[in-house]
Amino acid sequence: MLTIDPSLPTPLFEQLRDQLIAQITSGELAPGDKLPSVRQLAEDLELAPNTVARTYKELEASGYVVTRGRNGTVVAEDLAGSETHRQVAALTDDYLAAMAKLGFSTERAVAYLQRRTGR
Repeated sequence: MLTIDPSLPTPLFEQLRDQLIAQITSGELAPGDKLPSVRQLAEDLELAPNTVARTYKELEASGYVVTRGRNGTVVAEDLAGSETHRQVAALTDDYLAAMAKLGFSTERAVAYLQRRTGR
């Protein structure tokens, strides 16, 4: 079950993203499982559709999900639950924790990576 708490300082899309990643890495959401549509999840969680769309876009960019147009968004087959995925997740967590110690939010840390890689 996904829950969003607007009173937390963490942006809503990050709350949703982190919960979905936790469900994928724990195996609660298995490779090939279809996620709710953007519209449906936004309605269920009382979020703006753009918030859910941003979350799905970030999850896709990170390799957690694959979007198949009108056929929906599904958990990616290659990374979910694999040892490689666990290692990548641990490295990412370490990076984000180190950046947070320097005063960077997750969004700023991602933006910094994008600038460094020219994206």
